Amino acid sequence: MKIMNPLAEAKSTDSNWNSLYKIGGAAALIMVAITLAQFVIFAVSPPPLEGNAGDWFALFQESAFLGLLGFESLLVIYALLSVLVSVALFAALRPASQSLTALFLILSVIGSMAFVVARPALEMLSLSNQYSAATTDAQRAAILAAGEAMVAVFHGTAFQVSYILGSITGLLIAAAMLRSGVFSRTTAYLRVGSSVFDFGIFISGIGLFISLLSVLFLLVFNILVARRLLQLGSSVL
Repeated sequence: MKIMNPLAEAKSTDSNWNSLYKIGGAAALIMVAITLAQFVIFAVSPPPLEGNAGDWFALFQESAFLGLLGFESLLVIYALLSVLVSVALFAALRPASQSLTALFLILSVIGSMAFVVARPALEMLSLSNQYSAATTDAQRAAILAAGEAMVAVFHGTAFQVSYILGSITGLLIAAAMLRSGVFSRTTAYLRVGSSVFDFGIFISGIGLFISLLSVLFLLVFNILVARRLLQLGSSVL
């Protein structure tokens, strides 16, 4: 396996990509801020993640803002920003492995869009408002049923697809980083660790705590990626 010299590879990067690197770096920093904010939100006002539609409606009626945050609207923004980071990583790493980075980019976009579909927060807010305004038991029952469908989407296929693709794309981009000299090996191994710990969520009991390690690894990874992309955008080698 041929590993490119980091200085030569960085110099070979088309300067026309500099703006993209800066955008990707800024997006990665915002993603770090969103991750920290989501931690605070879950700690201060834990949402009813395992609750039913009635539990969610109660949260939305208590505070529409907390309801939207609890239904992970911020993470929808995170997912959209991650597309910008993925494009920047593709541009930076494509000389080392065009096939890996192309597959990474395609799957990253699919995963991000699947996550957006899996977080119908505005629809849930609208249903909550309708439920609050309902005047008959029949109306409330129908709206509750629609709410349960939204909760099913929250935990359903689209979310599972986005979650698994996130783990796979992490391994792909880590492999590309290890073939390249643009990003440090530490950055690559952090993403490997994040992808591996992702699957802890499927372990009963301690799974949640294992998956939290994934979030921590990913947080540090995004910090290092942001720093390096901003360097590349400024032509600092």
